[in-house]
Formats: sequence, structure tokens, C-alpha cells
Amino acid sequence: MAIQTGDGDAETCYVIESLEQIGSQWRLAVLHDLQGEEKRFNELKRSTGASSRTLSRVVDDLQEMGFVDRRLEEDAPVATYYSLTDKGQSLCPVFDAIGDWAEEWMAEEPTV
Repeated sequence: MAIQTGDGDAETCYVIESLEQIGSQWRLAVLHDLQGEEKRFNELKRSTGASSRTLSRVVDDLQEMGFVDRRLEEDAPVATYYSLTDKGQSLCPVFDAIGDWAEEWMAEEPTV
């Protein structure tokens, strides 16, 4: 899906499009939480604070977009595990950069 901006800047279009894919509060929370480890549904629910319904919708969307893999373990007890795909893992440096930025700029008192 190509998004047109007033000046037709392709780079801006890609930034906007990528933020539409990952930019919701819950998508970001899930992607951030899955960095470096596989988690079960209830672990994600506890760590993100999302409701079951919201989390189910978010992980389905992220899986459909290719950011998250789902693995079903059918042995008793049945469990569903989620992990980042290579596409999802490629966002880890972005989260690191945002964390660095936040440490530098969000700790300051706002100036008016």
C-alpha cells in the first residue's frame, strides 16, 4: 500500500506505512516484549497488560504481517508459543535506539 504525501517523498511514505503496521500501543508492546525470547500467550498477557481479546487480535495481526511466529505444542498441556520472525527481530535495533533517545530526552523536565 503506497501512501501519498503532499510532496510525494517516497521515504516519508515508507516511514508512515511502517508506523501504521507497528505503531499501535499493543503491537509495540508485544514486539518489544518478544525480543530475545519465545513466550506463551498468558506470559505475554501478563507482561503487556493487554486483555485476552486485544492480545489475541494483536498477535494474529502481527503474525499475518510476518512479524511474529506462532508455535503450537500439542502435548498435554496444550500451549501456544509466540516468537519474533527475522522481520520482527530486525526491529530490535530500532527499540534500542528509541530507548537511548528516551533516556536522553524523556528524563528532562519539559521547558515552556
